[in-house]
Amino acid sequence: MEDLVLQAEMEGADIQAVPVAHVGIRTVTFLDPDGVIEELDLDDGLSRVSKTPHLVLNRVMAARRLGIGSLQAYDVLELFAFVRPARFCLPTASGLVAALSLDLAARTEEDMCMALRACAVRLLADLASETYRYRAGSGRVATAMARAGWLWGAPVMSALSGLRDDSREDGLAVWSALPDWEETVPPPPPGDDPVEPDDSKNRLAQLLGDNSEEREGQRRYAAAATHAFRPREFAEGPNLQLLEAGTGTGKTLGYIAPASLWAENNDAAVWIATYTKNLQRQLDQELSRLYPDPRIKQKRAVIRKGRENYACLLNIEETLRAVMMRAGMQGAALNDMILMGLVVRWARFSRDGDMIGGDFPSWLGGHFGLGRIAGLTDRRGECLYSACAHYRKCFIEKAVRRSRQADLVVANHALVMVQAATRMDDPDMPRRLVFDEGHHLFDAADSAFAVHLSGQEGADLRRWIRGKEQAGSTRARGLKSRMDELTADDPEARQHLDWLLESARSLPGEGWLSRVTGAVAATEFEKFLMFVRAQVMARSSERDTRGGHGLEASVADPVEGFIDAGARLSLKLDDIQKPMTALAVSLKRKLIEDGDMLDSGTRGRLESAIRSLTLRAEMVKLWVSMAASIGEKVPDEFVEWLEVDRIQGRERDIGVFRHFVDPTKPFADVVLSQCHGALITSATLRDHKDKNAEDSVSWYSADVRTGAQHLMIAPKRLSVSSPFDYQKQTKVLIVGDVNKNDPEQVAAAYRSLFLASGGGALGLFTAISRLRSTYAAIAPDLEHLGLPLFAQHVDPIDTATLVDMFRDEKDACLLGTDAVRDGVDVPGTSLRLIVFDRVPWPRPNLLHRARRAAFGGRHYDEMLTRLKLGQAYGRLVRRADDYGCFVMLDGQTPTRLLDAFPDGVEVQRLGLQEAVEIVRDFTDLKR
Repeated sequence: MEDLVLQAEMEGADIQAVPVAHVGIRTVTFLDPDGVIEELDLDDGLSRVSKTPHLVLNRVMAARRLGIGSLQAYDVLELFAFVRPARFCLPTASGLVAALSLDLAARTEEDMCMALRACAVRLLADLASETYRYRAGSGRVATAMARAGWLWGAPVMSALSGLRDDSREDGLAVWSALPDWEETVPPPPPGDDPVEPDDSKNRLAQLLGDNSEEREGQRRYAAAATHAFRPREFAEGPNLQLLEAGTGTGKTLGYIAPASLWAENNDAAVWIATYTKNLQRQLDQELSRLYPDPRIKQKRAVIRKGRENYACLLNIEETLRAVMMRAGMQGAALNDMILMGLVVRWARFSRDGDMIGGDFPSWLGGHFGLGRIAGLTDRRGECLYSACAHYRKCFIEKAVRRSRQADLVVANHALVMVQAATRMDDPDMPRRLVFDEGHHLFDAADSAFAVHLSGQEGADLRRWIRGKEQAGSTRARGLKSRMDELTADDPEARQHLDWLLESARSLPGEGWLSRVTGAVAATEFEKFLMFVRAQVMARSSERDTRGGHGLEASVADPVEGFIDAGARLSLKLDDIQKPMTALAVSLKRKLIEDGDMLDSGTRGRLESAIRSLTLRAEMVKLWVSMAASIGEKVPDEFVEWLEVDRIQGRERDIGVFRHFVDPTKPFADVVLSQCHGALITSATLRDHKDKNAEDSVSWYSADVRTGAQHLMIAPKRLSVSSPFDYQKQTKVLIVGDVNKNDPEQVAAAYRSLFLASGGGALGLFTAISRLRSTYAAIAPDLEHLGLPLFAQHVDPIDTATLVDMFRDEKDACLLGTDAVRDGVDVPGTSLRLIVFDRVPWPRPNLLHRARRAAFGGRHYDEMLTRLKLGQAYGRLVRRADDYGCFVMLDGQTPTRLLDAFPDGVEVQRLGLQEAVEIVRDFTDLKR
């Protein structure tokens, strides 16, 4: 380490002269240049760090803990993101140490201070090294960031100055350095050779290797999964296999085995869909077993997401240009320049340009705002396609083309559903699908097939049609600029386009929400929203309006004037839908009539424009119907309600919301019925209460939640039990003497239980407010005792990264809600206790009430609750040597819900004191 310090000092980076501050929950620990350690309370710590910039870890979190808006500091995370772009690092002191392969401890506050300095020294030394692999373009980026006021600018430029950059690459113009994608020959029609059960089991054995333990359940699973990879038996529906696999079965490799064989034998892709990004990452790791050579894996396996996940090079260019014009300004301009500098460094070395869950530093969203990150993607469908100057280098286009040539495409449920709905006649659509996390299909379909006639949706459509109508730094080109060239020689198409542009003025414009809430609506759409809001407010109680949640009201018996407002809006929307449809028809005619004279780029733009116009025209057509039918009976297959959407009491959207009562019906019609084979799998496909029934009845909950009941051809079904001994490995405790309505008692119970387990604890909550109050009450005590506490909705870090941090720290604790419950996969000693604050009953909103009536009343509520409890409990044991306790702090937990837990697991009802003793004794097995 002394050599690294000397080298950094020789290069002019006097990082040793910068004091270090580690900001905790209660105190700030300082390390001065002479090596003196001092601990101050937050107030005194704030006074010191405000006077001179310190070396810190995560300046945004540090500022939040200090109670200030921003902090000028040398953030080691920012330095890491610059020096090692597109490389993984947990945003913790131990994460930095591990990423840099330093032999240092990072447990105590003093350790962390020393580690932060050592990490900074190492990173600056890396920059100055002859073998530094990310040098290309770095000097230009560092110069721009330094001029904007980035504190790391001078040390970074000093470290870089000793070596010549032979590439002379302009690192800011990152698009110029990226390779072009190449058009490939369209693949032939897929074959239809079956995968035999024995072949699937043999491939599984290859994936596992010679020294692995053979699991009979996994072999049965791999053999059964081949039903989805045989020629379709009936034209009326796919070969559908429902496979429930208990935790520890090894289902991922169990379906990769037959899927990879089918893809290889038939020269076509199998799409594997997940619900959580966490599982996508796990799948990516598992596929390395199938393709150990990274170069082969790059070609044969593709992680595919929606367009809004990928960096848009044109958005990056135009945002960077606007930021550069303001370079040197303070505040937001400085932050924007730091962000854009780190973004272009990342884009230069990224594997695939995925900004949401890929190799992009996830903590940057908390640093600079998720909105800024999302603004660099194609989230609004404004792509220019072949008219874009960066089209040949586009990350999205590369991913699309790679997926056409791949064997396995790992996507998410939403993308598969959207693709199926918008490209039903496309011969390139995948015909073999695997849906992992199948218990989430109902929710994914609910989102995919819902229609929202809301202010936000209307404003987005106006922006898509007319572009950004006020000055600003972000790009938002309207249809005119995107289609000028395509309609230049077609007067009729130009007329339709002009009509559409003018009609779109009736949609909500910039600032619509303040006008609607202030009763000064500017358009018919906004006037309609005023009536929506008025009815919701009139029918909400005072208690509802004071709360932080959204507000709802029935569409029945509209307030005076609402029906007329809906009728007027429907006419305005019809004036948008008609030219939109007519423009799509004109472009379709051009594509057919002039097809032999069009280059491939123009053809692609036309096809994309037609698809986008048609899709949005269908949506507006539904809006017309919804607006015109205010006051009429809602069709039986739908549930419709009015809503004022709020977050922490602040309104953010207003509208009429329509959902399918059973969203698996359109899922079955649009997705399942169009493919030839589908496998739906999960550890919890069935409600545990069904499992002791007759076979056809025992799968009722699975059929209802996956859409299998809507297919003419019955699925094949198999359940493979978990190999774990849950009776021996777990304890389930229900604490009956804690008042769940008293925040202080709840927080005290969490503190006692977390201390009893020595950390390694996951706290689950059914309400964000209770999570935050518990965090505030217990965080100082846990920190004082050396137990790190992370919390969703508190820490400015995304959920997936919080889970990674929790997994990495053996004695950490994590608080979260549903997203944490579904995304946690923490085998080993890092998870030995789960505490649930209360029974996770479904939220009693209007949508749930309709579904409750349709699916069995109280039994439906209990089924959903058991599935949630089963999912949460399933996080506890991930491998054969795991042990742990599952604690419910709700003494009113009904006995009929306890079927959520595996057969034979004893459930004990007891007091908190006894629960603490059991947790302490039982979790010693894991420590």
